[in-house]
Amino acid sequence: MATPVVTKTAWKLQEIVAHASNVSSLVLGKASGRLLATGGDDCRVNLWSINKPNCIMSLTGHTSPVESVRLNTPEELIVAGSQSGSIRVWDLEAAKILRTLMGHKANICSLDFHPYGEFVASGSQDTNIKLWDIRRKGCVFRYRGHSQAVRCLRFSPDGKWLASAADDHTVKLWDLTAGKMMSEFPGHTGPVNVVEFHPNEYLLASGSSDRTIRFWDLEKFQVVSCIEGEPGPVRSVLFNPDGCCLYSGCQDSLRVYGWEPERCFDVVLVNWGKVADLAICNDQLIGVAFSQSNVSSYVVDLTRVTRTGTVAQGPVQDSQPLAQQPPHPSAPLRRIYERPSTACSKPQRVRRNSESERRSPSSEDDRDERESRAEIQNAEDYNEIFQPRNSISRTPPRRSEPFPAPPEDDMATAKEAAKPSTAMDTQFLVPNAEPAIIPAARNEPIGLKASDFLPAMKIPQQAELVDEDAMSQIRKGHDTMCVVLTSRHKNLDTVRAVWTTGDIKTSVDSAVAINDLAVIVDLLNIVNQKASLWKLDLCTTVLPQIEKLLQSKYESYVQTGCTSLKLILQRFLPLITDILAAPPSVGVDISREERLHKCRLCYKQLKSISGLVKSKSGLSGRHGSAFRELHLLMASLD
Repeated sequence: MATPVVTKTAWKLQEIVAHASNVSSLVLGKASGRLLATGGDDCRVNLWSINKPNCIMSLTGHTSPVESVRLNTPEELIVAGSQSGSIRVWDLEAAKILRTLMGHKANICSLDFHPYGEFVASGSQDTNIKLWDIRRKGCVFRYRGHSQAVRCLRFSPDGKWLASAADDHTVKLWDLTAGKMMSEFPGHTGPVNVVEFHPNEYLLASGSSDRTIRFWDLEKFQVVSCIEGEPGPVRSVLFNPDGCCLYSGCQDSLRVYGWEPERCFDVVLVNWGKVADLAICNDQLIGVAFSQSNVSSYVVDLTRVTRTGTVAQGPVQDSQPLAQQPPHPSAPLRRIYERPSTACSKPQRVRRNSESERRSPSSEDDRDERESRAEIQNAEDYNEIFQPRNSISRTPPRRSEPFPAPPEDDMATAKEAAKPSTAMDTQFLVPNAEPAIIPAARNEPIGLKASDFLPAMKIPQQAELVDEDAMSQIRKGHDTMCVVLTSRHKNLDTVRAVWTTGDIKTSVDSAVAINDLAVIVDLLNIVNQKASLWKLDLCTTVLPQIEKLLQSKYESYVQTGCTSLKLILQRFLPLITDILAAPPSVGVDISREERLHKCRLCYKQLKSISGLVKSKSGLSGRHGSAFRELHLLMASLD
């Protein structure tokens, strides 16, 4: 009988280096679940196809970091807001800038496209919300009411309302046709990070830094229920397309909630850290998270997730068989949104609030638009996703297939274990090998078993050991560990004695002479906390030790080595390259010659380390992220 292949419920899809500097914002295309847009501190907006390594298109024009990005529903347009308060809209099919919108006086914190009309809403650090007409290139209305930065904006499915969430702990609902606030929803005790409309009913969900999710009835303008006890601040929520449940992207997990009454249907463990955005396609939930310059994407198989029911579930285990999900209960619905059959007209009231909003397109605007470019990085992917307007099909050009789920990590081992063993197999059985990288946080010592330290019970009726015998059994094998710890303590005392004299270089030299990487790690963890302790002559001593740390099997050693190398590159690499590129001096200058010798030595050591960093930059997870950042910092060495 064939053994069924058990696949994962959640898995990591890919990790990419999205920008040359830190990523500051990102968004998923909700229609396809396959298009990703990222904004970075390098003032660029980059577009990616999920599960493909190369950037499709890079959009330039902003002169300050891009802090908010948003795709429209058909994924034809993208809007990006910058730290300076400027907003730019690009046409992705035509690969060109469409509009530049000016008017905010501070960072753009949130953006959203109107679901039908050609309008964009923007929220800013200046506490204002503006509604822009893309066709007329101007602000048609400004909404005031928040007292702090507006963190999230969402249009209702029928396009008549706009919900806003802000750092002032409130959610507000605005009537676009009347041009006024309909209601304010207090109750959160921390900044509100996200709001989301139910796809069908008059229902709104809001998530806050106070670790709660609140559901609001938009007919009675009152709270329906409140879910408390989230593992961290709520930054990303999404309703299921049929409205049966709400997904919350929590720290390293996905939670599935109902609201009448409030309950948790399921918890799926996903190691995505702080997820930034969610999308659903082909019964799969796509989640994206970013850290520094890296963006990671994850997939959750929703067919293996409980989305309805009456009892809370524990974390989903991939090896557990799936129970048949009950049908969604036919509870009475609230009022349903009425979608317009055609694109909606502009709001009835049009108010011009300032000179900057009344002005017509000027030569300065034209110059800004000429300086904004859409650089196509991957023509093949671009032609596949953004087809010409006269083409019949749209993004994606054909229905995308679900991302294939990888098999269980231990399936191969399980299959081998299921085979009948032979004498030949038994002869060559070996114990499990230690992991290639030993994690810094672990629950038990590597290579040790608790049973090795407990007395063997040969006869069940054997009398219990007295305390002295039990202690002697437990202490067996500890002598070696005590010797190691005593030696470590003695070495650290030696280094500390030199450190107290104030001579950092000599204390580092003494640590290197001891030839114990553990002592080097302890010392570097202190030096890394104060960057001013680093000097050029210290680098010449430490760099060879950093190379050893980067090749260590211990995660904590690698992390310390990466931190030290990053500090050296940021503080000394420009100095080293400038001194080496400078013309030779006339006459004798001993101090300059010594500095030049140190720079040459550091440069040689950095070149040696750069090959190691490059070879490890393809790793996944936190290690790969750190090595890719170092690889970018060392680009000038090539």
